[in-house]
Amino acid sequence: MAVCKYRFIITYLFCIVQVVWIPASVLGVDVATFADSLAPIAEIHVATTGSDVSGNGSVAAPYATIGYGISRAVPGTAVRIQPGTYGGGIYSSGVAGTAVAPIWIGGSDPQHPPVISGGGTGIQFSRSAYVILHDLEVTGAASNGINFDDGGDTANPLAAHHLLFQRLFIHDIGGSGNQDALKLSGLRDYFVLDCRMTRNGGGGSGSGIDQVGCHRGMIAGCIFTDLSGNAVQVKGGSEDVEVRWCWIQNAGERGINIGGSTGFQYFRPPLSTTAPNFEAKNIRVLSNVFVGSVTPFAFVGCVNSIAANNTIIDPVNWLFRILQETRSTPEYTFLASGANSLSNNLFYFSRGQIRTHVNIGAYTAPDTFHFSNNLWYAHDNPGASAPSLPAPETNGLYGQNPQLADPGGQDYTITETSPAFQAGLAPVLVQQDMAGQAYLNPPSIGAYETPGRCRGDRNGDGVVDIADLAYLAASFGRTGLVAAGGDMDGDADADGGDLAAFALDLQNPLCTD
Repeated sequence: MAVCKYRFIITYLFCIVQVVWIPASVLGVDVATFADSLAPIAEIHVATTGSDVSGNGSVAAPYATIGYGISRAVPGTAVRIQPGTYGGGIYSSGVAGTAVAPIWIGGSDPQHPPVISGGGTGIQFSRSAYVILHDLEVTGAASNGINFDDGGDTANPLAAHHLLFQRLFIHDIGGSGNQDALKLSGLRDYFVLDCRMTRNGGGGSGSGIDQVGCHRGMIAGCIFTDLSGNAVQVKGGSEDVEVRWCWIQNAGERGINIGGSTGFQYFRPPLSTTAPNFEAKNIRVLSNVFVGSVTPFAFVGCVNSIAANNTIIDPVNWLFRILQETRSTPEYTFLASGANSLSNNLFYFSRGQIRTHVNIGAYTAPDTFHFSNNLWYAHDNPGASAPSLPAPETNGLYGQNPQLADPGGQDYTITETSPAFQAGLAPVLVQQDMAGQAYLNPPSIGAYETPGRCRGDRNGDGVVDIADLAYLAASFGRTGLVAAGGDMDGDADADGGDLAAFALDLQNPLCTD
């Protein structure tokens, strides 16, 4: 077993021989979900030694198959799957918990997750709500690893909603074409956290996560490696989806496909004949690391979307792409790919490898893009670093070595001597970097803020006080804490001591010197 020697957080996650999986909560970052503070009130156990005939779902008499265990679950139930290997092809429809009593489905031992192997699709759920799928390994499916959808009810925004996918390892799916690790269609209010996806699809097709007509989603703290088509695709009328804190390496044609090409019948909501349509809108790609891939991200028929504070390392052909694959017809009007922005991104690339800086296709609106505070560095020819952009850039940095700590060893952090230090556009759109460190004000360029600072100074003003408590509370969706007075430690005063108390409450101690 290889040992990763890198010092800073996400570089712990990847070394050449073995991927080491560290949940986002360990990285010092967190995402508030609908399942927070909730716990099961009943359990159903499944084991390879169980029986669907004589078992009763208890620890002593478990059921034998996952599908049968799920069929017995009611709101508030946790389906606990014991370690072992189970057959794929699991299908359930209408599984629904409630806002106060979700349904948990996953491994009983996170250190030894059960393996779902084979089947056309490993696991498929239709028309589900308030379900948490967690701590599973899925492999060997012929089509998709995991598929959650709205059952084809494309006009119903609540056909599939409030779903959480956490600590899933999906790998070696399909291999010949458009096979996805995680296929999501028509979902609303969903989260994909701390997951790992590798080796699925083939021939330049297949996604780590393919989202069609999905709304209000969050993908965070995930690792994508060795893919064929892309790591993440979000298309088919999708809106308000964010990808943050992910490691995306050798993800095939497009690291993240912001938009895409979708058959008209698959759009959610259905296409309008009276208003303009889009493949994707308000997609946010924030504080991720991209290594390799033909291009890190492509804006494809999308509008009002942004890529910010990402670190991009050695893409193969293009620094990014602007394309329009779904075009207007006499019946349907589609907005041209435009009104998107790139800011605070760090591009570290080989000019000899890049064909053209930006690949711009027909029927797009490249002149409506906004560029600001990006750092562009061709490490093999610094004088040729400045990209040919379709619109002027504000405060761009060209040909200045970002002084990455160890790019050959995949440590892409920076120090205060880097030209990227505090050279970003404020306010930052994601308050914490890949390492869980607060971005300064103004922020540094790229996925990493400078290390070594007192983490108690969350807002970068040089002191630890109630303002840092407000900053931290906001990043964890706890703004009501400050509104209520912010007195966490009971001394009738809101100050740096409350920051420490809040940090301990999150099991994430901070420096408070």
